[in-house]
Amino acid sequence: MNLETARLLIGGTGSGCGKTTVSSALLRAWQRRGVSLAAFKCGPDYIDPMFHTAVLGLPSRNLDLFFVDGAACRAGLTQHIPAGGCGVIEGVMGFYDGVSGTTDTASAAHLARETRTPAVLVVSPKGQSLTLAAMLFGLRQFAENTLQGVIFNGISKGMYPFYRAIAEKGGLRAYGYLPRVPAASIPDRHLGLVTAGEIADLQRKLDQLADSAEEGLDLDGLLALAQSAPTLADRMLPLEKAASQPVRIAVARDAAFCFYYEDNLDVLCELGAEIVEFSPLADGHLPDGIDGLYLGGGYPELYAAKLAENQMLRAELRARIADGLPTVAECGGFMYLHEHIGTSEGNYPMVGVIPGTARMTGKLQNFGYVTLTVQQDGLLGPKRTRTRAHEFHYAASDDAGSGMEAKKPNGRAWPCVHVRDTLYAGYPHLYFRSNPELAANFVRKCASMR
Repeated sequence: MNLETARLLIGGTGSGCGKTTVSSALLRAWQRRGVSLAAFKCGPDYIDPMFHTAVLGLPSRNLDLFFVDGAACRAGLTQHIPAGGCGVIEGVMGFYDGVSGTTDTASAAHLARETRTPAVLVVSPKGQSLTLAAMLFGLRQFAENTLQGVIFNGISKGMYPFYRAIAEKGGLRAYGYLPRVPAASIPDRHLGLVTAGEIADLQRKLDQLADSAEEGLDLDGLLALAQSAPTLADRMLPLEKAASQPVRIAVARDAAFCFYYEDNLDVLCELGAEIVEFSPLADGHLPDGIDGLYLGGGYPELYAAKLAENQMLRAELRARIADGLPTVAECGGFMYLHEHIGTSEGNYPMVGVIPGTARMTGKLQNFGYVTLTVQQDGLLGPKRTRTRAHEFHYAASDDAGSGMEAKKPNGRAWPCVHVRDTLYAGYPHLYFRSNPELAANFVRKCASMR
């Protein structure tokens, strides 16, 4: 037993089965018992880690086997799980759902195998009895066995003995149940759950979920399962500084711009950046003395009117970017740089660096993992530089750019991203550890422009 890398993966039968609810309840319940914790999310999602962060008051980090290899994911666990504590990894989609329909690459099951992490499955049973036992048996046997147990979500105390017996017929130990807690429900929208910061009484809801976890979950048994995980020896290799003196990078962070991989900010800091946060919703000016700008994703369409009202900051951004301020703008940040954002309520003026309008549509646009190949020399690297990224948006742009090619694992490809000597602006979300040289080039350009 190695307590320093005790860890547990919370998988599920599919999206919507309650992985985030169960993970948040478990984290808060263990936290109240004094367990030192770290939280992680399998896959590229931004929103679920916000709930982990709200529970622990500590950043939650993504572990993604499309972006990086197994050694890097294992190193992420050993670096961030506190000594004597425990890591909780929330899975993605269904347990075996990965990059494509024919492989479990980058799935929760893949991550559990690569990190040798015991996994429990969240099941929300609806109209099933013995069929559920067959389903659980199949899930346990389908691939290399990492599933160790099951948690039932949304059932009553009275029904738990029945479902516990069903789980045992399926060959999995039942680790308890979480009843429906209507007062602690979390609404969703087009990109998934609403963000944690939008829920005014979130801490009360988390405590209510933890109260239910205390009553219904086998907290001691789950902790013992986590502590049974084998030792991990992988360590993160340090990155060389890309600037002789720290550069100051302004990072937009508020309700409109909140989609950031914590690891991306870690990488920038390792390379020699100082992160300075600001709010395009509330601040009239950029922070003083900045050398670069990072505009992440989020929901600018929900705050388009307020962003438009901040004319002073929009004008300053337009001038500074035109003057060569090194800028990375992903998805929502890319939308913000357009001349307008179009929503069902109207057309709102934005920064004006990118020509045309980014307008919300009624359907999902490009979605999923992509490999980016640079088509012209630019801020993040020379022509033919490659990195892996992710897209997930309902907006379409009048001019999505052509400085890079995005290619999905199935071979479909399209042009994207505005690439200049001091600009990356496009829908794909970058993950810097996939190719740290991109982030190093950004930091070097910030230093050179000082």
